[in-house]
Amino acid sequence: MEYLEPINETSYLSVPNAQVYRKIMRCFYREYEKMNFQLYKEDVFKVLKEDELFEDYSMDQLVLDLNALVKWKNLTPIQDPGRVYTIADYKNKQYQYTMSEYAVEIERLTVRLENLFLESGNLSTNFFVRLEKSLEETENMRNVSLKEVNEWWRLLQEDFKRLNQNYQDYLRDFYSGKSEQLMKSVEFIVHKDKFIKYLNEFVQELQRHSRRIEQILRKNLPLMENEILEKVIQSELDIPHALLEIHGNAEPSIRENVQGKWNSLKNWFIDSSKRECECKKVLKITNDVIRSIIQNAALLVQIQNWGISRKDDYRKFLQLFLKCEDLDEARRLSAHVFGIQRIQHFKTIEPREEDSINNSIYEEEPALFLLKPHTRNYRERKDKRGFENKAMEKMLQREAYLRQTRKQKEIVLHYIKDHKICFSEIEETVSEETRLIFLQWIAQANMSSAKTGRTEYGQEYRLIRRKGNCRLRCEDGTLTMPNYILEFKAV
Repeated sequence: MEYLEPINETSYLSVPNAQVYRKIMRCFYREYEKMNFQLYKEDVFKVLKEDELFEDYSMDQLVLDLNALVKWKNLTPIQDPGRVYTIADYKNKQYQYTMSEYAVEIERLTVRLENLFLESGNLSTNFFVRLEKSLEETENMRNVSLKEVNEWWRLLQEDFKRLNQNYQDYLRDFYSGKSEQLMKSVEFIVHKDKFIKYLNEFVQELQRHSRRIEQILRKNLPLMENEILEKVIQSELDIPHALLEIHGNAEPSIRENVQGKWNSLKNWFIDSSKRECECKKVLKITNDVIRSIIQNAALLVQIQNWGISRKDDYRKFLQLFLKCEDLDEARRLSAHVFGIQRIQHFKTIEPREEDSINNSIYEEEPALFLLKPHTRNYRERKDKRGFENKAMEKMLQREAYLRQTRKQKEIVLHYIKDHKICFSEIEETVSEETRLIFLQWIAQANMSSAKTGRTEYGQEYRLIRRKGNCRLRCEDGTLTMPNYILEFKAV
């Protein structure tokens, strides 16, 4: 945790003009892979112009962008004196640009991030075999050259690194949100056996090879830490590095690097006094993944079975309950069919026949309560039973209504004399129904600007009002009303 300063070399990935900077750096990286380590600005400009997005891009803009990348230490400018032919060329300072070490690693990272979905981890057991084979050669490293020791060490660390990364990447997918959602889907049931078989094979191989590797490590532990690691460090120091020579003594950093890699390999297979080895953690994680897959598959199967009708099963249970000879036998059958039940106690205000506290609830008479769910969408179940044929009653009611209507029509038309109804001249007492009909006709005419209307019997009439009021004697009292006359149109 010594180097916590900001990394300026990553600035070009998040600035507003990141698209242009990334394109420039990608051009340098592609040429770097082709062993073209130094490029002129004209070379970069030619590659950029091949892209449609850079049709309006100018050389002046490229120079400004290259200067920004130089400022962020992504590019290192090297002046080329061989291309200076005039004083103007010397003033313009023709540069060659090369990528810095940080920039190369950053571009490698971006390329890998872009292809991350294509690189999936795996649980290959070949790395265990190769590690075991390499560790068995530990004793032979005492009598070989430093170059061979270095090659052996690099091969060992490369296999260990691939093993560590692959299992982490593969098991990480099972703890991601998408994989968790996928394992809870119905489609995952089809593939669960394949996953379980793959994980079980990995667990078996890991258990078998990890024990062998642990034995080899414990056997060669003194030799490795006292002699072989020193030869590994010396083999690394014999490789000339320009930057390490500039910075001075490189032995402490190389020693720390080698010792750290060895401790990681050792702690992966051997328990320490503070914590268990990484190998056992991998076994636990893999077993948890297998258990999770089985539980999710069982839950999905159970959910699918919820939709299956169990009508026949319930009918069979009812028949078994009916055949029980006493209550104890019924209780045993209930415990066998439904398992342990959660009992809930309810207090009611229903009066009891006896007040003894020693009576069992089975000795009490049952009380019936109508329960309705407290939901807005609840609707009472409709009665699906048949209904009576009431056609005769409807016909009798219809005939009675028609007779009453005809009778009322005769009574009302009785008051029409000379195509008129003069309410002031009616001396007899009218019924309540007749009065309502008269008032309805008057109200209908008053609503018309022409003071006309039509009766329910199809007669057209006109309302005429004379001066004064008149009295209409009715069965429920005397009605004082304006002196109206209803004049009917002759047919």
